Amino acid sequence: MSQSSVATKEISESNEVEVGRLPFKELIKRIGPGIILTGVVIGPGAITTAAMLGSKYGYSLLWILIPIAFMGISFLLTTYRVTLLTGMPSIHAIRHFYGSFAAKVVGVATFISCVFFTIGNISGTGAGMNLLFGINWKLGALIMLSVLVYCYFSKNVYSKVEKVSMICILGLICAFYATLFKTGGPDVSAAVNGLTNWYFPVGSFVMALGFISTNASITTGLYGTYLSGEKKWKKEDLFNGAMLTDAIAHILGVVLVSGAIVLVGAIVLNANQTVIQTPTQMADMLVPFMGNAAKYTMGIALLAAAFSSLLGNTHRAVVLLNAGFNKPTGLEEKSVRWGSFIVLAISVVVSFSYGGSPIQLIYLANLATAVATPVAGFFLCLLLCRKDVNKGFKQPKLLQTCMIISYIFTVFLSILALTEVIKKIM
Repeated sequence: MSQSSVATKEISESNEVEVGRLPFKELIKRIGPGIILTGVVIGPGAITTAAMLGSKYGYSLLWILIPIAFMGISFLLTTYRVTLLTGMPSIHAIRHFYGSFAAKVVGVATFISCVFFTIGNISGTGAGMNLLFGINWKLGALIMLSVLVYCYFSKNVYSKVEKVSMICILGLICAFYATLFKTGGPDVSAAVNGLTNWYFPVGSFVMALGFISTNASITTGLYGTYLSGEKKWKKEDLFNGAMLTDAIAHILGVVLVSGAIVLVGAIVLNANQTVIQTPTQMADMLVPFMGNAAKYTMGIALLAAAFSSLLGNTHRAVVLLNAGFNKPTGLEEKSVRWGSFIVLAISVVVSFSYGGSPIQLIYLANLATAVATPVAGFFLCLLLCRKDVNKGFKQPKLLQTCMIISYIFTVFLSILALTEVIKKIM
């Protein structure tokens, strides 16, 4: 009997586990995957799309942060639960219950999504170097990518990614909230109206999908189940609060950063109806607080976010593809390291071949990450509702409902956005 079969049998024969809640100090020590996932999510694509939302639509799409929080937690808790109850990471669980073909389809879909994300991150790295040093964005990207390659082949990758992600997230929060403070904060009435009136302004479907698909991604949850193995999570973490705390830490970081950027874009750029097309226009958001130093601050923000996201996302692409084809998934595995290098090389070629602005490429790549949601989300919904997965435990009816609602909403929005794109092409 395989190891995964043994793990599934042991779980299915167990009774509801009585585990006490960990003290706050211990919970903080147990979290980690969610922090890395926040660093992966808050890349230049997330920053760019959030800035575009605020500059073009003001406060009117601020309400999207609510479903993002709802969906982000639902996706993470679903993938964590499936993994901790079956003893298998998500794609391995899909393989076990639905066969190798289903696992390969999910692995390929998530891989493609992550590659698009990597392309956007490369452009963001170059945009950051352009703002900081005034050099060509492609040359700047190559300089930083050489540093990234070194990280691929060094030891203790997980620890480094976790620390870099934490530093980048804290820096981004400080920069944008300082700008909010300097500008006097948002218009409270307009912000409340933006949070409570749920509608899509004309032409906003595609941009909204890009924003949602980055900040609340199925792929993020899938990768989190492999990071949980690096963190040595156990079944008890499903009940002692570690899993929930990690999911909340992740989505809180995402909402705090993305929300602040939308608000800054609405306050600083929307009044002049600025259309963001260059890194310099991105930097204009921070001028009220930073003045002439705004371009350097935005350069650091884009560079740090892109580097942190690249470091995690290229690993994520290969880990999920390997999982689909039942190959090794550890971050220290040679196939993951060399696979990450190959993904990076291919992404560089695509990114450098693009003739437009790096900011526009960041946005387009960000939109394309939605490709994985319809496929992977379908199997996760099935796994969460399986009786044999939850055997011996209470059916998580609330989580099941939240997951299904989140999945349907995301697919619905994807269809609307796709329809919008087809109309423009026609």
